[in-house]
Amino acid sequence: MFTGIVEELGEVTGVENLGDASRFRLRGPLVTDGAKHGDSIAVNGVCLTVVEHEGDEFTADVMAETLDRSSLGALAVGSRVNLERPTAVGARLGGHIVQGHVDGTGTVLDREPSENWEIVRISLPAGLARYVVEKGSITVDGISLTVVDAGPDHFTVSLIPTTLALTTLGRKQPGDPVNLEVDVVAKYVERLLAADRGADR
Repeated sequence: MFTGIVEELGEVTGVENLGDASRFRLRGPLVTDGAKHGDSIAVNGVCLTVVEHEGDEFTADVMAETLDRSSLGALAVGSRVNLERPTAVGARLGGHIVQGHVDGTGTVLDREPSENWEIVRISLPAGLARYVVEKGSITVDGISLTVVDAGPDHFTVSLIPTTLALTTLGRKQPGDPVNLEVDVVAKYVERLLAADRGADR
Protein backbone atom coordinates (compact mmCIF):
# COMPACT_ATOMS: atom_id res chain seq x y z
CA MET A 1 0.00 0.00 0.00
CA PHE A 2 1.11 3.55 -0.77
CA THR A 3 -0.08 6.95 0.40
CA GLY A 4 0.45 9.09 -2.70
CA ILE A 5 3.18 11.17 -1.07
CA VAL A 6 5.94 11.21 -3.69
CA GLU A 7 9.35 10.62 -2.13
CA GLU A 8 11.55 11.36 -5.09
CA LEU A 9 11.55 12.59 -8.68
CA GLY A 10 13.43 9.83 -10.50
CA GLU A 11 14.54 9.28 -14.08
CA VAL A 12 14.20 6.54 -16.68
CA THR A 13 17.71 5.44 -17.70
CA GLY A 14 16.85 2.49 -19.91
CA VAL A 15 13.92 0.87 -21.74
CA GLU A 16 14.13 -2.66 -23.17
CA ASN A 17 11.37 -4.05 -25.39
CA LEU A 18 10.62 -7.65 -24.42
CA GLY A 19 7.88 -8.22 -27.00
CA ASP A 20 4.85 -8.61 -24.76
CA ALA A 21 6.43 -6.54 -21.99
CA SER A 22 9.07 -3.90 -21.32
CA ARG A 23 11.90 -3.72 -18.83
CA PHE A 24 12.57 -0.29 -17.37
CA ARG A 25 15.72 0.84 -15.62
CA LEU A 26 15.10 3.76 -13.29
CA ARG A 27 17.32 5.96 -11.15
CA GLY A 28 16.20 6.96 -7.66
CA PRO A 29 18.87 7.22 -4.93
CA LEU A 30 16.33 7.55 -2.12
CA VAL A 31 13.91 4.74 -3.00
CA THR A 32 16.73 2.32 -3.88
CA ASP A 33 18.40 2.73 -0.49
CA GLY A 34 18.03 -0.73 1.02
CA ALA A 35 15.95 -2.01 -1.91
CA LYS A 36 16.12 -5.69 -2.79
CA HIS A 37 14.69 -8.11 -5.34
CA GLY A 38 10.92 -8.43 -4.99
CA ASP A 39 10.35 -5.08 -3.29
CA SER A 40 7.59 -2.80 -4.57
CA ILE A 41 8.12 0.76 -5.78
CA ALA A 42 5.38 2.95 -7.25
CA VAL A 43 6.41 4.57 -10.54
CA ASN A 44 4.01 7.35 -11.59
CA GLY A 45 1.43 5.62 -9.45
CA VAL A 46 1.96 2.11 -10.83
CA CYS A 47 3.13 -0.52 -8.34
CA LEU A 48 6.16 -2.25 -9.88
CA THR A 49 8.37 -5.04 -8.56
CA VAL A 50 12.13 -4.61 -8.29
CA VAL A 51 13.86 -7.19 -10.50
CA GLU A 52 17.43 -5.99 -10.07
CA HIS A 53 19.05 -3.28 -7.96
CA GLU A 54 22.50 -1.82 -8.46
CA GLY A 55 23.73 1.44 -6.98
CA ASP A 56 21.02 4.06 -7.25
CA GLU A 57 19.17 2.27 -10.06
CA PHE A 58 16.63 -0.55 -10.25
CA THR A 59 14.93 -2.47 -13.02
CA ALA A 60 11.27 -3.48 -13.24
CA ASP A 61 9.31 -5.52 -15.78
CA VAL A 62 6.04 -4.06 -17.03
CA MET A 63 3.59 -6.42 -18.75
CA ALA A 64 1.44 -5.47 -21.74
CA GLU A 65 -1.72 -5.05 -19.61
CA THR A 66 -0.01 -2.36 -17.52
CA LEU A 67 1.47 -0.66 -20.59
CA ASP A 68 -2.00 -0.55 -22.18
CA ARG A 69 -3.84 0.73 -19.11
CA SER A 70 -1.30 3.30 -17.94
CA SER A 71 0.95 5.98 -19.37
CA LEU A 72 4.12 3.97 -18.70
CA GLY A 73 4.25 2.93 -22.34
CA ALA A 74 5.00 6.55 -23.26
CA LEU A 75 8.11 6.69 -21.07
CA ALA A 76 11.52 6.99 -22.74
CA VAL A 77 15.10 7.39 -21.60
CA GLY A 78 15.32 10.71 -19.79
CA SER A 79 11.66 10.80 -18.71
CA ARG A 80 11.14 11.98 -15.15
CA VAL A 81 8.95 9.83 -12.90
CA ASN A 82 7.38 10.04 -9.45
CA LEU A 83 8.73 7.39 -7.07
CA GLU A 84 7.35 6.14 -3.76
CA ARG A 85 8.12 3.15 -1.56
CA PRO A 86 5.26 1.29 0.18
CA THR A 87 4.19 2.73 3.49
CA ALA A 88 5.38 0.93 6.60
CA VAL A 89 2.87 -0.52 9.05
CA GLY A 90 2.31 2.04 11.79
CA ALA A 91 3.59 4.95 9.69
CA ARG A 92 1.61 8.16 9.24
CA LEU A 93 -0.89 8.08 6.37
CA GLY A 94 0.10 11.39 4.83
CA GLY A 95 -2.10 11.16 1.74
CA HIS A 96 -4.80 8.53 1.31
CA ILE A 97 -4.94 4.77 0.67
CA VAL A 98 -3.31 4.17 -2.71
CA GLN A 99 -2.95 0.67 -4.15
CA GLY A 100 -0.74 1.42 -7.12
CA HIS A 101 -3.37 -0.13 -9.42
CA VAL A 102 -4.10 2.41 -12.16
CA ASP A 103 -7.79 2.61 -13.15
CA GLY A 104 -7.21 4.56 -16.36
CA THR A 105 -5.48 7.53 -17.89
CA GLY A 106 -6.47 11.14 -18.26
CA THR A 107 -5.00 14.03 -20.21
CA VAL A 108 -3.89 17.42 -18.92
CA LEU A 109 -6.37 19.82 -20.52
CA ASP A 110 -5.10 23.17 -19.27
CA ARG A 111 -3.23 24.91 -16.48
CA GLU A 112 -4.19 28.12 -14.70
CA PRO A 113 -1.24 29.59 -12.82
CA SER A 114 -1.55 32.04 -9.96
CA GLU A 115 0.97 33.65 -7.63
CA ASN A 116 1.25 30.79 -5.13
CA TRP A 117 -0.48 27.76 -6.69
CA GLU A 118 -1.75 26.38 -9.96
CA ILE A 119 -5.08 24.89 -11.01
CA VAL A 120 -4.76 21.93 -13.40
CA ARG A 121 -7.74 20.52 -15.31
CA ILE A 122 -7.54 16.85 -16.30
CA SER A 123 -9.85 14.78 -18.50
CA LEU A 124 -11.71 11.95 -16.84
CA PRO A 125 -12.70 8.67 -18.55
CA ALA A 126 -16.48 8.16 -18.46
CA GLY A 127 -16.19 4.95 -16.46
CA LEU A 128 -14.38 6.69 -13.62
CA ALA A 129 -16.44 9.86 -13.27
CA ARG A 130 -18.85 8.32 -10.74
CA TYR A 131 -15.98 7.74 -8.28
CA VAL A 132 -14.70 11.33 -8.34
CA VAL A 133 -16.35 13.89 -6.06
CA GLU A 134 -15.61 17.45 -5.02
CA LYS A 135 -13.16 17.51 -2.09
CA GLY A 136 -12.59 13.77 -2.48
CA SER A 137 -9.22 12.11 -3.06
CA ILE A 138 -7.70 11.02 -6.36
CA THR A 139 -4.25 9.83 -7.34
CA VAL A 140 -2.65 11.49 -10.38
CA ASP A 141 0.67 9.98 -11.52
CA GLY A 142 1.03 8.57 -8.01
CA ILE A 143 0.32 11.88 -6.26
CA SER A 144 -2.45 12.03 -3.65
CA LEU A 145 -4.53 15.10 -4.50
CA THR A 146 -7.81 16.68 -3.43
CA VAL A 147 -10.41 17.22 -6.14
CA VAL A 148 -11.37 20.90 -6.40
CA ASP A 149 -14.12 20.52 -9.00
CA ALA A 150 -15.62 17.34 -10.49
CA GLY A 151 -17.37 17.48 -13.86
CA PRO A 152 -18.84 14.70 -16.00
CA ASP A 153 -15.68 14.34 -18.08
CA HIS A 154 -12.99 16.26 -16.19
CA PHE A 155 -11.80 17.35 -12.76
CA THR A 156 -9.48 19.99 -11.39
CA VAL A 157 -6.79 19.91 -8.72
CA SER A 158 -4.89 22.73 -7.04
CA LEU A 159 -1.12 22.29 -6.85
CA ILE A 160 1.01 23.94 -4.19
CA PRO A 161 4.61 25.03 -4.95
CA THR A 162 6.06 21.88 -3.34
CA THR A 163 4.04 19.62 -5.64
CA LEU A 164 4.98 21.71 -8.66
CA ALA A 165 8.68 21.56 -7.80
CA LEU A 166 9.04 17.96 -6.63
CA THR A 167 6.73 15.96 -8.92
CA THR A 168 6.08 15.41 -12.62
CA LEU A 169 2.94 17.57 -12.45
CA GLY A 170 5.15 20.64 -12.38
CA ARG A 171 6.29 19.70 -15.89
CA LYS A 172 3.19 18.20 -17.51
CA GLN A 173 1.74 20.25 -20.34
CA PRO A 174 -1.70 20.22 -22.02
CA GLY A 175 -1.99 17.03 -24.02
CA ASP A 176 0.26 14.98 -21.73
CA PRO A 177 -1.19 11.73 -20.32
CA VAL A 178 -1.43 11.02 -16.59
CA ASN A 179 -2.24 7.88 -14.62
CA LEU A 180 -5.41 7.97 -12.52
CA GLU A 181 -6.37 5.86 -9.51
CA VAL A 182 -9.70 6.64 -7.88
CA ASP A 183 -10.45 6.12 -4.20
CA VAL A 184 -10.68 2.36 -3.62
CA VAL A 185 -13.28 2.86 -0.87
CA ALA A 186 -15.75 4.23 -3.45
CA LYS A 187 -15.32 1.13 -5.61
CA TYR A 188 -15.93 -1.22 -2.69
CA VAL A 189 -19.03 0.70 -1.60
CA GLU A 190 -20.44 0.52 -5.14
CA ARG A 191 -19.84 -3.24 -5.29
CA LEU A 192 -21.45 -3.84 -1.90
CA LEU A 193 -24.51 -1.76 -2.76
CA ALA A 194 -24.92 -3.62 -6.04
CA ALA A 195 -24.75 -6.95 -4.19
CA ASP A 196 -27.36 -5.78 -1.68
CA ARG A 197 -29.74 -4.70 -4.46
CA GLY A 198 -29.33 -8.09 -6.11
CA ALA A 199 -30.07 -9.91 -2.85
CA ASP A 200 -33.32 -7.94 -2.39
CA ARG A 201 -34.76 -9.18 -5.66
